[in-house]
Formats: sequence, C-alpha cells, structure tokens
Amino acid sequence: MPVSLLDTRVPAVLLRIDRNPFHHGTLGAVRSLGRAGVEVHVVADATGSPLGRSRFVRQLHPPPPPGAAPADIAATLLRVAARIERPAVLIPMDDAGAVAVARLREELASACLLPQQPGALPEQVADKAELAALCATADVPHPETAVPDSAEQAVRAAGRLGLPLVAKWSRPWLLPAGSGLRSTVVVRSAQDARRLYLRTEEAGSRLLLQAFLPPGPNRDWFFHGYADRRGALHGGGTGRKLCAWPRGAGLTAVGEWTENPQVGTLAERLVDTLGYRGVLDLDFRRCGRTGAYHLLDFNPRPGAQFRLFADAAGLDVVRAQHLDLTHRPLPAGKPLPGRTFVVENYAPLAALRPAPQGRELAWYAGDDPAPGRAMRRLWCAHVTRRLRDRLPRSGPPGARPGLLGRVPTPSTLPSAEQTDDEKAGSR
Repeated sequence: MPVSLLDTRVPAVLLRIDRNPFHHGTLGAVRSLGRAGVEVHVVADATGSPLGRSRFVRQLHPPPPPGAAPADIAATLLRVAARIERPAVLIPMDDAGAVAVARLREELASACLLPQQPGALPEQVADKAELAALCATADVPHPETAVPDSAEQAVRAAGRLGLPLVAKWSRPWLLPAGSGLRSTVVVRSAQDARRLYLRTEEAGSRLLLQAFLPPGPNRDWFFHGYADRRGALHGGGTGRKLCAWPRGAGLTAVGEWTENPQVGTLAERLVDTLGYRGVLDLDFRRCGRTGAYHLLDFNPRPGAQFRLFADAAGLDVVRAQHLDLTHRPLPAGKPLPGRTFVVENYAPLAALRPAPQGRELAWYAGDDPAPGRAMRRLWCAHVTRRLRDRLPRSGPPGARPGLLGRVPTPSTLPSAEQTDDEKAGSR
C-alpha cells in the first residue's frame, strides 16, 4: 500500500494489557502501520519480548499494572497521549484492553481516535455468556449453552448437555494469574463441572457449560474484518485453520485464506444486527453432523493472525481502522485466497514448505529481522525451562540415574498464550 494513502501525521497507539511475550499479533500491527509510515507507540509489557526489537516501534510505554482499575488504565493512556502531543488512533490488542477502552470512551475522547461503538457492545460480545444471547438475536448458530447458578445446576447441565462438554469462564481476562484456571477446558465428568463451578468466585466471572463440537478436518474457521462508520467490512476475509497450538484445540499456528460464503454471510449478519463498529475476530466451528457453522468466540480486537488477510492493496484491519478514523478512503484491494500465515515457533516445519500463493510469517521479516532472532532465543529458553520444570527432581531409593520418564513433546508443552488467545475444547 502506498504510504500516501495513510495520514502519517496521525500516530497509532497499540494497547496490550495481557503480559505475553509471544503475542505475534502485536508485532504484526506494529509492522503493518510502521511500514505505511505511521508513528507507532506501544503500551505493553515488552520486557524481554521480541516486540521491543522491532525497528518500527517509535516508543514503548509502561502498561497499567495487571488487574488495574479503569481509572488507572485511563491515566496511563492519557499520559502517553500527553507525550505524543496530538490525537492518535488507539487500537487495543487484547480483550481486556478492548473492554477497558469501550468503558473509557468519554475520558479518552480528546486524546484518542476510536470507532463509534454503540454502548458497551465490545464488553457484551467478549463476554461468552452474553454472546450466546446475541447470537440468538442475530440468528447465528451457537453451541447449546448453560449458565449454572449453583454446583447442583452444573451437575444437571452436564447430564443434559452430555459428556464431554466444554467449560468456559465468561470473562477470561479476569482470571487471576497463578490460579491454574484456564479460559476454556474440556470437562469429562459431572463432578469436574461441579468442582469448576465451586471456583467461580476465584475466577471472577460466570461459568458456562457448552455442548461439545468435535474437531475434525476443515471444521475450524475464522473471520477477520473492520466494520467502518457505515458498517461495511474491510481488510479481512474468511480463513481456515490448518494447524493449531495446542494441537487440535488451540490458537491458529497455520492458517489459510479460504473463501467461505457461509461464514462470511454469518459475520455480515452479526455486524449488521448488532451495529458493531471497529475490528472484529470471529471463531467458528462447523458441526460434523449438521454442517452448520457455530460461532464460538467474538473478539472485539485484531486476531493474532490478522496479517493473513493483507490484500493486493496491502489493506488489513489495523490499516483499515487508521484510514477510516482519519477520514481517508479505504482501497478496494484484490483478495488473495490461498495465502497462508505461519507462526514459526508453533509450526516450524510449515514455515519451510513451499507456498505458491504467498505466505506471511509471524516473526521473521526481511525488513525487520531482529524480532525473529529474539523470538528464537526466547522460545528456546521457554521450552528448555518447561522441560526442566517437568523433570523429577528426585527419585525413589534405588532409581536409576537419568531415568526421566515421559518427556513432553512440543504439543504437550503449555502454551505461553493462555489468556484471551487461548481457545481450547470447542475450538
């Protein structure tokens, strides 16, 4: 995309509250805007992260502390705005940031450019309990869901929905660090459902129990887009998940831009019914029995693999937001179906295979190589530490030295991306 299409006088501020050094989506946004000549500021914890090595980052700013109140988040963003000294396009990169920014619209209005979103819609779509009701309103399929009010109701719901089932916390960004709670898990017994419900107060949000949609070939799909002031969608498309981390149930490690009119129609219907404006990332799973595409998650921010959908004009969702909020025309670029996106640390072999329709890597870039090198060093240290932590520190008397037992493979290692990007069980 020619630099002149974007108003380079207007900087961008990327906000990420979740502290995850391996979030490649933030790096993708930095590069996309930076390559277009936009001054990019990042409000995130980049300590030891490859993100801080990118030549396209103008300045890193300390993020609000974990669990910060809205007033603290507003104070952080207003301090950044004061340093920049002119209004900036603000793009939250995680659900916690998107929800906070929606709540703080009036406080941030003088310093930040934001889509005109109706009410508390980002918070509603990100809340997995409320999403089920919104899907019903828009006539978009959604897995059958129960929201129990007691441990006994959780047990009864498990019997009604059938086992296995999927358990989710409605607001996963509220899960306390170190609790061991996951945003989404597969539940295989009624007693497991009961035990999870008893941790509701600790989790900070409601527990959902959902019918399990089994994974399978060509069943996991996603939609990315930017809904402009009129509700028209730009900068995205429909994609197919070819490989996940963790295997079969996690985030997209390899994705392909694949036209799917059914998924696209559902996304357009949802945006039109809700009046949603801004960036969205939707996750679908096709039911093997009925063929229907069920919406599993609505993320009111860029998905980590959003750069998959950079079209022939270079348009993606973060550039679309910058263009729209600075009142610039959005080019109608040619779609590039068949293009792939690979996250090298999760799918290293896929990064080496031929890609005749084009491919983008999450970390390596010829014009910005330092983050890729830093990621390799950090990932090797991460995997080594995980392996070491799983080895027995001592054995029973008479045990043979060096007998380590089962060593976890990469697919069994815990992912570093566990908060809003963790999609398990029904994904």
